[in-house]
Amino acid sequence: MRKQRPASALFISDLHLSDAQPATLRVFLSFLRGPARSAEALYILGDLFEYWAGDDDRDAPLHRTVQDALTDLSRAGVSIYFLAGNRDFLVGDAFAHAAQIELLPDPTLIEIAGQRVLLTHGDALCTDDQAYQAYRKQVRDPAWQSAFLGRPLGERKQIIESLREQSEAAKQVKATEIMDVNPSAVAALLREHAYPALLHGHTHRPAHHRLQVDGRDCERWVLEDWHNDAPYIRWDESGARMLRHAHGD
Repeated sequence: MRKQRPASALFISDLHLSDAQPATLRVFLSFLRGPARSAEALYILGDLFEYWAGDDDRDAPLHRTVQDALTDLSRAGVSIYFLAGNRDFLVGDAFAHAAQIELLPDPTLIEIAGQRVLLTHGDALCTDDQAYQAYRKQVRDPAWQSAFLGRPLGERKQIIESLREQSEAAKQVKATEIMDVNPSAVAALLREHAYPALLHGHTHRPAHHRLQVDGRDCERWVLEDWHNDAPYIRWDESGARMLRHAHGD
């Protein structure tokens, strides 16, 4: 799916916004008031929130604050796109409409300043983690999501908390390599989309990789997760570069 062709765009992912991390929220709001206004488009490539139990929770104070800040940025003329992550794949049309953002499928192919760029959250590329891929397939199934969203909000939150605890426990015994992207999966995705640049988050391993696929020079950009500063990638006619908005107000 090809979207519009901005001349400049910013990319962020893996903020994991929650009430437990107020500093991250503060710097995100500062980022939206600052660097985000310098580009035509902002792409959020998943895990904006630590978790999302459903759009009926969008009036929670933190969610309302984020929604209002995104709305303000959109009204300032910046196009905002959201591609779901493994923590917030239940973000839906109601939140998107209220926040004035556009939901994107994973993956999505765009063009920036004449260069084709393929966007994905990144978790689908971690194919060595077979247990996670089975879980991902289950929770991305529309029937599963419909049944889950039919439960009371409080029950959904309890289930998510339990799943998060299980996930953290599982990470302690998994080899770190299987939680990174699989090179063959990366190559297959690039091949499928005719060798664009690839940009993703999820792995929390920021880097700019140069690789060859079928004899073609390719590149893969990996976004950094957020803590008390705001790492992002800016892509314009000069190409891509990793930047940081370190001092939120």
